[in-house]
Amino acid sequence: MDFPPYPSGLRLGGRRVVVVGGGNVAQRRVPQLIAAGADVHVVSPEATPAIEGLVGSGEVTWHRRRFEDADLDGAWYVVAVTDDPAVNDRVSELAEQQRIFCVRSDDATRGTAWTPAVGRHAGVTVAVLGNRDPRRSAAVRDEVLAGLRDGRIAAPHHRDRTPGVTLVGGGPGDPELMSVAGRKALMEADVVVADRLAPRELLGELPADVELVDVAKLPRSRSAQQAEINRVIVERALAGKRVVRFKGGDNFVFGRGYEEVIACREAGVPVTVIPGLTSPVAVPAIAGIPVTHRGITHEFTVVSGHLPPGHPESLVDFDALGRLRGTVVLMMGVENSPEIAKALLVGGREAGTPVAIVCDGTMPTQRTVLATLSTLGETVATERVQPPAIIVIGEVVRVAFPDSFPDPFPDPGTPADG
Repeated sequence: MDFPPYPSGLRLGGRRVVVVGGGNVAQRRVPQLIAAGADVHVVSPEATPAIEGLVGSGEVTWHRRRFEDADLDGAWYVVAVTDDPAVNDRVSELAEQQRIFCVRSDDATRGTAWTPAVGRHAGVTVAVLGNRDPRRSAAVRDEVLAGLRDGRIAAPHHRDRTPGVTLVGGGPGDPELMSVAGRKALMEADVVVADRLAPRELLGELPADVELVDVAKLPRSRSAQQAEINRVIVERALAGKRVVRFKGGDNFVFGRGYEEVIACREAGVPVTVIPGLTSPVAVPAIAGIPVTHRGITHEFTVVSGHLPPGHPESLVDFDALGRLRGTVVLMMGVENSPEIAKALLVGGREAGTPVAIVCDGTMPTQRTVLATLSTLGETVATERVQPPAIIVIGEVVRVAFPDSFPDPFPDPGTPADG
């Protein structure tokens, strides 16, 4: 009779585990055993480069020879993963005699243990056995882990209810680009303070008892608005609430997130940060534009364009920016783009420098408008470009759109690592 397996969690920390074989299957198994703290011994005449690396770092002991009966002495667990059935037979035979549980990669029915699909999250280990169907096991494991990570699966009394503030970057707008850690924090929140660029669809998934504070309804002056945000998050946290400050992009890239960190620290409120995909890199990537490219640019600069060149409060050295050869990524610069383009031209940039304007990046209404530095202001007006939009200036735009900018760019030369 084919009985189902009896699941049990093995505590292998410091205990000898023998892996017979050094090929690709062993390469998948060994890191899991190391993660469990096992004293891993690999027995094989050859090993993959990855296993050799683990040997070099001292994480694995390699017996560089064929299997010998004495290799199982003192072992608690053995994995037979050679491509020689006779060797695997001998390993499992000896393991049976010595009452050591044995996994067989070539024929699971002839082993005394099966390797489950394993994943871990927040102190929980998920192990799935799908009746020797590894793809099904892995699929079920991944679904459970996804539910744990984004908060859909959790015992209510085990949810983290520690008062404090978590700054969550929502990424460029598409909810699918939100981190799993950020989603989980949202699902565990008592209060969510959200701005208009945070992924809107995710707010609809919040539990009904979560208080939602819409930042767009706060006073419109930037300084007044930020002061009120600081007051709200600190006040709610001091009242024992778990607060999530939910923003688009990343909190620390023109997001004023560190002002909120300072406010929390001054009030004695615990504060943590979950970064989001930063829009000046992610949005061009989604639009097919690399911000760097081998042989084309060795730097990229992210610039806030909310103040025009020459404004007394501007901290940007546009003359220096014009002398650079790399990519310029302009944020919040739609309104001031004509003046910024002129300043870059005065600083030394070529008039024909390619420009891409990515509007509503990652959203269903996303579109990309092309221009040159000399025509940027005119193009913004004629194409009726509205915020949010990210403006990419530099030769990488030519790389992405060679038909629109046919002039040759430098030969990238011989291939290089990285």
